[in-house]
Amino acid sequence: MRIAAHTLGCKLNFAETSHIVSTFTSAGWEQVDYGDKADLYVVNTCTVTAIAEKKCRNAIRQALSTNPDAIVAVIGCFAQNAAEEIRKIQGVDIILGNGQKHDLLQYVNRFIENKGSDSAPSSLSPEPIEGFHLAYSHADRTRTFFKIQDGCDYFCTYCAIPFARGRSRSGTIRQTVDMAREIAATGAKEVVLTGVNTGTFGKGDGENAGHLCFTPSVWRLSESCAGGLRMPQVRTAGDNPRKFRLRRPVFAGERNF
Repeated sequence: MRIAAHTLGCKLNFAETSHIVSTFTSAGWEQVDYGDKADLYVVNTCTVTAIAEKKCRNAIRQALSTNPDAIVAVIGCFAQNAAEEIRKIQGVDIILGNGQKHDLLQYVNRFIENKGSDSAPSSLSPEPIEGFHLAYSHADRTRTFFKIQDGCDYFCTYCAIPFARGRSRSGTIRQTVDMAREIAATGAKEVVLTGVNTGTFGKGDGENAGHLCFTPSVWRLSESCAGGLRMPQVRTAGDNPRKFRLRRPVFAGERNF
């Protein structure tokens, strides 16, 4: 079986798409370019821009023109906020919001098992957003986008992000460092710590972005990455104006956590 994915929007989406595709390749699927013939096309959507729906429709049209018999899954922010609109788009088989998209493989397997029967769903409605999934991009061996935070609590006027991605949440520093070790083992030269609002990392856990990214913790993050596997660059970027940025070489660190 072959999977192709198309990502709209931010670097956070790119990290999540890569993570989702990796669950398929680990299960034996083959990843191909979006312009190639595939059995499953995944469109990870954005809801920030006014042309999100147009881009989504174009991606679906492209997939079905390449393989009319393919399964089309629309996931992400636009799917979370506008499931009813997506249902009107002919050819969409699965709709998953941000709370369920990381379980896409399970939904696809279920759809394949039921396809052709009366019980086969034409779409799946997004459910409330809960939990947090660490993720990172795999395609570029030089730079990796590493998702350490999701959601936003600010509810700024006209901003759809809190509704699309839920409240601010993240993993613990230990969980984050464990995945950083995994990233370091891939040979990545630069890691970009990303999220909707990276400045709220650790909220509710008694930890914060300063604990993770500033001295001595930035050293902790790098050198802890597998007992000496070091990544030359670590920096942060988020999509919220209340973000912070860090770009500094990482050469040494604390081993004790």
